[in-house]
Amino acid sequence: MISKEEERLLSILRSNARTSITDLARMLNLSRSTVQNRIDRLEKTGVIKGYVVEYGEKFVSSLVSAHVSIKVKQKLTTKTNVELKQIPQISELYAISGEYDLIAVVQAQSTEQLSHLLDDIGNLDGVERTNSAVVLETKFKR
Repeated sequence: MISKEEERLLSILRSNARTSITDLARMLNLSRSTVQNRIDRLEKTGVIKGYVVEYGEKFVSSLVSAHVSIKVKQKLTTKTNVELKQIPQISELYAISGEYDLIAVVQAQSTEQLSHLLDDIGNLDGVERTNSAVVLETKFKR
């Protein structure tokens, strides 16, 4: 369990993970060492797994996104998942029920790059077939 103060700390860090310890301490009305110790403990206990870069809207809107449904040979599922994880343009990978086994969210800088990525995914050992849907417009995202 985490305390109310730790919940507030996490909320601030979710808004801006680059907030300095000094600013966090001021916002939470705690000492710098207390804030640092809490962050260290949250990291050690796995509450905080890491820190990521969040792309700006201008950059994201310039990318070509696609949802790629992937049918995998069952005996090669683990190997295929490991290989898919190595492709940096795949931002998310979901195991799903139904005709396909996985859905990958792919982001490319151009349709040409997307085409090459789709070829790369389709050519992976263990991939039986793929089906792609290019995202034309994002109506909303939560």
